[in-house]
Amino acid sequence: MNERKRTLILHKRPIDDAAGGRPLLTGDEIPIRRPRQVEVLPRSAGADLQRAKILPPPTILQHTGGRDGPIVTTKLVASKAPMPSFEDHANRIRPKQEQMTDINNDQPDSPNMRDRVEKIDPETYSSARAEADMGVPVQIVQALPDHTFELDEEALARILTQDDVKDRSVVVVSVAGAFRKGKSFLLDFFLRYMESRYIHQDTSDNWLGGDDDPLKGFSWRGGSERDTTGILMWSKVFPATLANGEKVAVVLMDTQGAFDSQSTVRDCATVFALSTMLSSVQIYNLSQNIQEDDLQHLQLFTEYGRLALEKSGSTPFQRLQFLVRDWSYPYEADYGAEGGRKILERRLEVSTRQHPELQSLRRHISSCFSDISCFLMPHPGLNIATNPKFDGRLSEIESQFKEQLKELIPMLLAPEKLVTKKINGQTVKASSLLQYFKSYIQIYQGDELPEPKSMLVATAEANNLSAVAESKDLYMQMMENVCGGTKPFLATAHLESEHERCLDKAMNQFQKKRKMGGDEFSQKYLDKLQKDIDEAFQQFKSHNESKNIFKAGRTPAVFFVIAVTTYILSGIFGLVGLYTLSYICNTIMGIALLTLVLWAYVRYSGEFREIGTSIDDLAILVWENGWQTSKLFFTHRRLFVSMSIMTLTLPILVLIITNFYRIYEQT
Repeated sequence: MNERKRTLILHKRPIDDAAGGRPLLTGDEIPIRRPRQVEVLPRSAGADLQRAKILPPPTILQHTGGRDGPIVTTKLVASKAPMPSFEDHANRIRPKQEQMTDINNDQPDSPNMRDRVEKIDPETYSSARAEADMGVPVQIVQALPDHTFELDEEALARILTQDDVKDRSVVVVSVAGAFRKGKSFLLDFFLRYMESRYIHQDTSDNWLGGDDDPLKGFSWRGGSERDTTGILMWSKVFPATLANGEKVAVVLMDTQGAFDSQSTVRDCATVFALSTMLSSVQIYNLSQNIQEDDLQHLQLFTEYGRLALEKSGSTPFQRLQFLVRDWSYPYEADYGAEGGRKILERRLEVSTRQHPELQSLRRHISSCFSDISCFLMPHPGLNIATNPKFDGRLSEIESQFKEQLKELIPMLLAPEKLVTKKINGQTVKASSLLQYFKSYIQIYQGDELPEPKSMLVATAEANNLSAVAESKDLYMQMMENVCGGTKPFLATAHLESEHERCLDKAMNQFQKKRKMGGDEFSQKYLDKLQKDIDEAFQQFKSHNESKNIFKAGRTPAVFFVIAVTTYILSGIFGLVGLYTLSYICNTIMGIALLTLVLWAYVRYSGEFREIGTSIDDLAILVWENGWQTSKLFFTHRRLFVSMSIMTLTLPILVLIITNFYRIYEQT
């Protein structure tokens, strides 16, 4: 095969044959003597602008068929060999250029990557070239639309169960706080330090990078809308060795910002609590100052996490690092750790002049963490805050901010400063951290923990419950004056009318009481008041009934009447010779007397109260049935008298007839 034909085969692809192929060059066409590389520019006015640039001969891919698929080989083509037309060459390399364009655009600070961070596929972070070099943010806990959270176990396992990671003690550094306060922006500088210190083993202060290098890593951007949701973990774990020779794996976590317009208090509490429970260093990112509401939110979130932990004698959490961003009062406290220590001492100081609630809050925070510190950071620059195109270049950041970064990050991530994760005093391995993630997320997915509420809802609930208690107390006092204590028995109808009067006054007091939350919020507490008063009325009613001497003596009276009645009937039946009926009456009389004695013993001793209650219920049943029978008797007394006479005379007639028959037989 001559050189011309061999060159054409090298440029021909298998897919060209499958699709019918494009026409090859003929002798009439003018060959291009030198290979060209085509640059595809962005689309403009609906067309692809193309620009050719003369380069040395390129390496050409040759496809040869085979049973197992095409085999790719490479060969340099001489510059004098004829080439395909310009359009054919451009069309063939365009798919690869577009593919490379997609890969190049898939950077952490691009919109494509931001979209992928929100919905990342566990398979994707091992496919791209940039991901293999630096790693990518992987969403391990996803926030669902129904305000629940789901753990991506497969993605987390890919990070924590790598062969060179799973048996190492783990160091987990997490950043949490309000949304749009620069958490992800800060973590990307953490990544630069980790890459320089632990991957390239560079111990100099040049880890910040070049002045014109865009900041890449965790997704971040300017603006007022949230960017991060759920919990993200960097896919690349950084190996390190502590001063004592222990090998550890350093993991960085980014969290969803709190208090945005789409998250409930439970969402914020769950994310903060999970990150605090699972991290060895929790960075609490604040803006401008440590305010009282920041401490209140910290108390709520840490308490929500403490409830999920099993009780132990040790401090539930490890290190808490307050990070105050945009500190504007350097004349009160200098930037850095020393100024932060002064501010933290003032904010967490407990004095006798404080309200007990404020003292309790500070003691709670101090008891939850084994180590608490603070760092004051300056503002990175006003140009950054107002520039929508800012991409993290150091040249645009204030030098003071960069100097404090060089102090802050080594203070947290230098080998001698690393804090290994411990739970119940035991060091946690990377593989074990996966199991703790599973266990803790199940707790927050269930109903074991109470629902955290906002300060307004909690205050409104307390306010309404206080109004319910006051109104119920008013009802109880009024009813005590009517029928309580030593007050005499009150007729049932009169008691119910007094109940209605007291109920109206209690309800009016509840409605007149100033309450937070509005009428709709207070309705359920009004219903609760109604239910509580109804239950209290039943107790007053029972107490009033016990004062009725006739009702108090109902049980002994019933059984005494039964005993006397059966005794009389037994004598009558014995006189007329009906000994079977007489025996039955005597048995009933004996049972009635024994029941009466047992009831008296229960009342006197207080034992066998269930038996006493059953006897009272039986007496009430007999009393009510006897009363109904009496009413029926007086209504149809003539019929009952006739039946009674027949009942009494029939045995007598039978007896007389029997005696006459015996006399007749004897005579």
